Amino acid sequence: MPTDTATPGPVALVTGASQGLGLALTRALAADGWRVVVDARHADALRRAVEDLPRVVAVPGDVADAAHRAELAAAVTAAGRLDLVVHNASALGPSPLPPLAAHPLEELEHVYRVDVLAPLALTQLLLADLRARHGTLVAISSDAAVEAYPGWGGYGSAKAALDQLTAVLAVENPDLHVYAVDPGDMNTAMHQRAFPGEDVSDRPAPETVVPALLRLARGDLPSGRYRAADLLAGVTAPAGVTAASA
Repeated sequence: MPTDTATPGPVALVTGASQGLGLALTRALAADGWRVVVDARHADALRRAVEDLPRVVAVPGDVADAAHRAELAAAVTAAGRLDLVVHNASALGPSPLPPLAAHPLEELEHVYRVDVLAPLALTQLLLADLRARHGTLVAISSDAAVEAYPGWGGYGSAKAALDQLTAVLAVENPDLHVYAVDPGDMNTAMHQRAFPGEDVSDRPAPETVVPALLRLARGDLPSGRYRAADLLAGVTAPAGVTAASA
């Protein structure tokens, strides 16, 4: 969405933006004239990542913390509008990934707090601002939300819950564009943690996924769950929905 030089540019909130997909998307949005509010748990890493980017406001903190979410909402209010929310921050759980029957429950509770409850809580805070702009909400999902992989039961079930929350938000808010998107495998620190001792450098860079997210950010596709690979291939119907019925 190009910036109108006569008016302030559109505003996005991207969580988990100090590295990986969140940072790649933030760079692309900033280059396209967006104002972007970003967060990440590690303040120094976040500030270093975005210090040279124009129109980017860094609000370090843990998205699972209610006080931090209030700070993010205040930063959005200060920006004066909200056009896009991207729930990108995620917790993987223990590494190496344990079988579900042996998954430490305290670790699983943390995964659910970050991957499910925090996005919902943040959405609740921001919904009025987003609805005022007929905006777009994007939740970063995973193929582990729909496929049963050994060791991925904790993270995958959390992403499945996020998918369902996103789907319900879509039907409850037909004036918004609400998407869950599976970005596919990427060469990221999280993916490396999932496969300790394995070289994941052959996976696509996060930057290759950004065009798919920008396609969703335009908000002209039906709400639903998408695969980035499909969007990059020109498929513009939600997963499980034919182009004709969409």
